[in-house]
Amino acid sequence: MSPEYAVEGKFSVKSDVFSYGVLVMEILSRKRNRGFLHPDHNHNLLGHVWILFKEGRVMEVIDTQLRQSCNQSEVQRSVHVGLLCVQQCPEDRPSMASVVLMLGSDVALPLPKEPGFFNGRSRFIEDDILSSKQHGETSVNDLSITQLDAR
Repeated sequence: MSPEYAVEGKFSVKSDVFSYGVLVMEILSRKRNRGFLHPDHNHNLLGHVWILFKEGRVMEVIDTQLRQSCNQSEVQRSVHVGLLCVQQCPEDRPSMASVVLMLGSDVALPLPKEPGFFNGRSRFIEDDILSSKQHGETSVNDLSITQLDAR
């Protein structure tokens, strides 16, 4: 969920771009943004990717199985585009047409700015997440089907 929608209830096409960027990060890392825990810091997945990007260590966030069989330059470009999509200000995010162009060509990419929701998680929330994982209280996203009956 984009920061402007979560905080102000404002939704736009740039909100979809933000969501796309989060999905890119989640797919490449095989980790969820929500509930992401790292032993060295309290940032979410976006914050973790941002730190690694700034340090030039983007490939460390990529899932090990994917890392072994991927084209590294394409994956690094995908992370770069993903970070452009999750920038804090909607005006800084590219349009989806620009995202498609960036992914399908070798056009030079601008440097991304800090992602939205790049913040530390409090120990209370982190402990709550760990506790729910240990007790099996996390969602598995099972499918439920509702049958509608006529009156």
